[in-house]
Amino acid sequence: MNFPWSLIINIGIISAALLIATFIRTRIRFVQRFLIPNALVAGFILLILYNFVLPQYGLSNEGFGMLVYHLLNISFIAMTLRKGNGKVRKSRGTIFATSVSVLSQYALQAFLGLLVTFLLIKTIFPGLFPAFGFLLPLGFVLGPGQAFAIGSGWEPMGFTGAGTVGLTFAAIGFLWACFGGVFLINYAIQRGWLNKEQIELLNSRRIRSGLMKKGVERPVGSFMSTETEAIDPFTYHIALVMVVYLISYFLLKGLGLLLAFAGPLGVDLATNLWGINFVFSAIVALGFKAFAKGAKFEYTFDNGTLTRISGFSVDLMVTAAIGAISLVVVGKYIIPILILSTIGGVLALIGVPWFCSRIFTDHRFQRMLVIFGVSTGTMPTGLALLRVIDPDFETPVARDYMFSSGLTFVFAIPFIMIINLPAYSATHGNPILFWLAVAVAFAYLLFVLVSYFLISKRRGIRKPKEIWLRGQDMETDSDIA
Repeated sequence: MNFPWSLIINIGIISAALLIATFIRTRIRFVQRFLIPNALVAGFILLILYNFVLPQYGLSNEGFGMLVYHLLNISFIAMTLRKGNGKVRKSRGTIFATSVSVLSQYALQAFLGLLVTFLLIKTIFPGLFPAFGFLLPLGFVLGPGQAFAIGSGWEPMGFTGAGTVGLTFAAIGFLWACFGGVFLINYAIQRGWLNKEQIELLNSRRIRSGLMKKGVERPVGSFMSTETEAIDPFTYHIALVMVVYLISYFLLKGLGLLLAFAGPLGVDLATNLWGINFVFSAIVALGFKAFAKGAKFEYTFDNGTLTRISGFSVDLMVTAAIGAISLVVVGKYIIPILILSTIGGVLALIGVPWFCSRIFTDHRFQRMLVIFGVSTGTMPTGLALLRVIDPDFETPVARDYMFSSGLTFVFAIPFIMIINLPAYSATHGNPILFWLAVAVAFAYLLFVLVSYFLISKRRGIRKPKEIWLRGQDMETDSDIA
């Protein structure tokens, strides 16, 4: 048979790794205690296999980067198509606050990442590519798909293995998200950040094997919304997601043609837009959902099925992202990677609780967990942490984050436009371009600072030495913690 098998083989190997990881989760308490996702364990299994074993048999992880890119976009579409819960009250002002919280970590990581890169170039790593520091926020905040896509664009400019380095930052970010997230939850219990109901829920879910126990009534994961003799419900929802993805593809193609009239800068912007396709996919999904509501067939959308599609995409994406890492490339940059990733992880671990406990007034701990997960992993990572304390998404936190994604994208347009400036500073021999990128990152920090004080007012500077501002220290706080 001359049919192409590479995609099927890759997915089959990823699936095998996920099954092995699932077995490990049922046996090893360490994995259970720290809520390490099976996909993360599977990814590290593949990392070892593809670096030391499988290449001897002619197997390559070459297609993993492509899988990471597409699966991230698909997961965003599936989550965005979910219908809102009518029982959840509308949150006031939290969408803007959520965008500011995400931007705070992105701006801080970009600013410090570039400055540390400059110091490394001037001291122990003179050959380091100037854009190296941007891979910290790309890998931590945006995730493996974006880090790989934008990093790969720098490889023709002289940054060897940039895509792999981006995936490495994303993988380390996932570790910070898992271990850091569980640390924050345990620390919150010890320090009294949570109320009694939240602690009881956490204790009931503390040790989990990852599989439902035999004989226990199983929760309903999805509902039928079509007659199976016409079309299977899962097929129907897959079709909805893929149609939206196809529309987003044509949208980006059209934007690329229009931006080409703006010259080289427009072409660069169009190229970078593909790296954040997940935002466009989510925007198109919102438009499609509005159309479905107007055409009166939104009722056929089943949240459970869409969540399963998103979960499937995320599990495969995380596994493939870590499995795609080349240790040969990582070894070349291991010291700057460790320096920058440690800075990013510590900043998120300390900065996110401090920031979120003051800028938000309701569901503060839940919102903080999502922002921490997003600041070190991806949106699904943030939602995974949220599920620990809000398993059924009964709070408006997940919905508010989804709505804030579009606003965050609007705010991030200047960042997208200058993302290549550090790389151009190397190819054009013009250091001013590098410092222009640093100046833009600093301008974002000023925007975040002004927005923070406008939202938090006097509580923004209350008890600055405390990482978490307690409920009794808030002027208004409906989330007693």
